Amino acid sequence: MRPPSLLRPSRAVVALLAAVGLFASAACSDTPPAPTAAPTSSSAAASSTPASASHSSSAAPAPQTCGAQRLASMKLRDKLAQLLVVGVQNAADAERVVAREHLGGVFVGSWTDLSMLTDGSLRRLSEKQPIPLMVTVDQEGGRVNRLKSLGIDLPSARVLAQTKTPEQVRALAKDAGQKMAALGITVDFAPSVDVSAEADDEVIGDRSFSNDPAVVTEYASAFAKGLQDAGIMPVFKHFPGHGHGSGDSHTGAVTTPPLAQLKDSDLVPYRTLLRDPGNAGVMVGHLIVPGLTGAGTPASISPAAIGMLRSGTKYGGPGFNGVVFSDDLSGMKAITDQYTIEQAVLRAIVAGSDIGLWLSTDRVGSVLDSLEAAVAKGRLSTQRVDRSVVRILRAKGVLDCP
Repeated sequence: MRPPSLLRPSRAVVALLAAVGLFASAACSDTPPAPTAAPTSSSAAASSTPASASHSSSAAPAPQTCGAQRLASMKLRDKLAQLLVVGVQNAADAERVVAREHLGGVFVGSWTDLSMLTDGSLRRLSEKQPIPLMVTVDQEGGRVNRLKSLGIDLPSARVLAQTKTPEQVRALAKDAGQKMAALGITVDFAPSVDVSAEADDEVIGDRSFSNDPAVVTEYASAFAKGLQDAGIMPVFKHFPGHGHGSGDSHTGAVTTPPLAQLKDSDLVPYRTLLRDPGNAGVMVGHLIVPGLTGAGTPASISPAAIGMLRSGTKYGGPGFNGVVFSDDLSGMKAITDQYTIEQAVLRAIVAGSDIGLWLSTDRVGSVLDSLEAAVAKGRLSTQRVDRSVVRILRAKGVLDCP
């Protein structure tokens, strides 16, 4: 995947960006930046005395914020389109929605015609875009084995932990990742970091490495590193932990144990895995967490839950400034029983997710209309959008600044 050339802005554009504080130093957080302190008398005098400034040969120019040039070249709607990843049926479906809406990414589902991977059409479509596509898939192994027909096959997480060493799992994941990369896939929604003792065929079940958080941490780390060795972005899921939830979010609302209990079990792996995540992302589940999200509000659309992921403070974890994905917003009744896709995507983004994920292309335009309206009304700030775009462009390899 070739990163496109960065555009060189005019001096006027750079000055304007500095003046409005676009993507200021608070870019590592989705909390509002603290007010800027008033200048001291000496700094005020310096700014009002051009002659004194001209004599200061040691004065350095203000540092460029990460992505400022790229952001300045993008229209608002194109920025918002980077925040969307949607399921596609085939190459024609992908080509239509990307041409029409400049979509940021596509999802390869169980219903997708995989010939668009094997014949290279999806890779070529991505390479033609000013910003390459995020090409995503659920390829965990076991029951969630979307690419098995293409020769990419892994045992379930539970079987891996029971029969392989972490080193062997890393090698297996690297091999699978290399095969995915050859097909043009860039992101794998795996590994599952859920801590669970459920029976194999339950909603998490054998998708979990273990009911022991230490085992989950060790094996999920190995799996993720193997994918990254192959150039594939792994995504840890389902934050803050689905393994002890009350049911299946595909079929209805799911409640987890209280936050205080999750801290000693389901959240334990994240405290280690996110200290040095590399290019890994995190997927937030549709999970109601007593003591965190409030009754009736899934974590995927909860500012409190995503804020905890970003800061780490409520569970003793590290802050996370990587890409945050929502779980599927269109095919899971934990969300669709309450919200339209337009409402769900907006709520996920406003809550702090970088990417809203859903399963079809037919309403991408109306979702973008909704997001644009939210910006116009002040519900979603342009600075907030820019922070997400920069995270996404870093993940795609378009930006390499810190």
